[in-house]
Amino acid sequence: MNILEVKNIRKSFGKEDILKGISIEVPEHSIYGFVGENGAGKTTTMNIILGLLQATSGEVIVDDKKVNYNDQITNKEIGYLPDVPSFYSYYSAREYLYLIGQLTGIEKNVLNQRVDELLQLVNLKSGKRRIGKFSRGMKQRLGLAQALLNRPKLIICDEPTSALDPIGRKEVLELMKSLKHETTILFSSHILEDVEKISDQIAILHEGKIQCAGSMLELKQDYPMNGFMISFESERETAAFMDMFNNEFDIQAENGMLTLLTAPDQETGLRLMAFLNEEQIVPKTFTRLEPTLESIFMEVTGA
Repeated sequence: MNILEVKNIRKSFGKEDILKGISIEVPEHSIYGFVGENGAGKTTTMNIILGLLQATSGEVIVDDKKVNYNDQITNKEIGYLPDVPSFYSYYSAREYLYLIGQLTGIEKNVLNQRVDELLQLVNLKSGKRRIGKFSRGMKQRLGLAQALLNRPKLIICDEPTSALDPIGRKEVLELMKSLKHETTILFSSHILEDVEKISDQIAILHEGKIQCAGSMLELKQDYPMNGFMISFESERETAAFMDMFNNEFDIQAENGMLTLLTAPDQETGLRLMAFLNEEQIVPKTFTRLEPTLESIFMEVTGA
C-alpha cells in the first residue's frame, strides 16, 4: 500500500515553472529519499504535501485522503521535521514534548506514557536538560520525537542531517532506520551518501521533473559504470601498468588510485589480471567500478 501518492503536481510562481509534473509513490513503512540541487523544488513539493502551499495543478493523496491547501485534515497523519527545528530553549525535552502533546489534544494518561517512550527512543532519557544546551544532533533527535508524538503514518524530514558532525549524523540515520516499523519517512538531503545508506526508494529531482526513481539496485542497473579501480604498492608497478594500458583505456589517476573506464565486458578484467600475473604484481587494491548515488546524480543532472 502507498501511504503517499503525488500525482502530476505542477507549481508556478508567476511565469516561472518550479515543478513540471511531479509524480512519486511512497510505500507504507519505507524510507524514501528525495534529492536534487538547490532550487530544484524539493521543499516546494514537501510544502504542497503538507498543505502549506497550493499546487497549480495535480493532486496529493496521503493515506487515501486528498490533501487540500490550508486544510489540516491530512496533517493529522503527518509528522514534520524542518531542516532547522526551533524550540523553546528554557524547556526540557520532557516539558516540551508534554506541551506539544497538550496542544495537539493527546489525553493526559496517554501523553505521559508516549513522552516516556519517545525520550527512550531518541536517547534523551532523562529529559531534564534545558533544550538551549542541546547539541545540534540532540535537537534533531528531539525534532523527530516531536514529529512522532501523535503516531503519524508519514514523517517528512527536510535535510535532517545537515550541519551535523559525523557522530550526530550516524545517530540520526540509525534512528530514522529504526522508525520504519512505526511509520513511513520521506526525506530530502544533499548528503547523497546518507540517502544511499538508508533509503528503500530514491527519486532525483532536476529542473522541475523527476529524472529517475526506484530502489538503489534499480538505479544502478539503469546507470551502470564499466571499469576498474586499481592501486599499487610502488611507483614502478604503477608505471609498468600505465605503460601497458595508458594508450588503450581512459585512465584517471588521483592520489595513487587509477580508475579505468572500459567497455561492459569481462574480457577486459581477465586481460588486466593476466598482465598482473605475468608481471608478478599483487595490486594494493583491485575492484570493479560500482555506480553510487553520487555518480548517478552527476550523470542525471549533467553536473
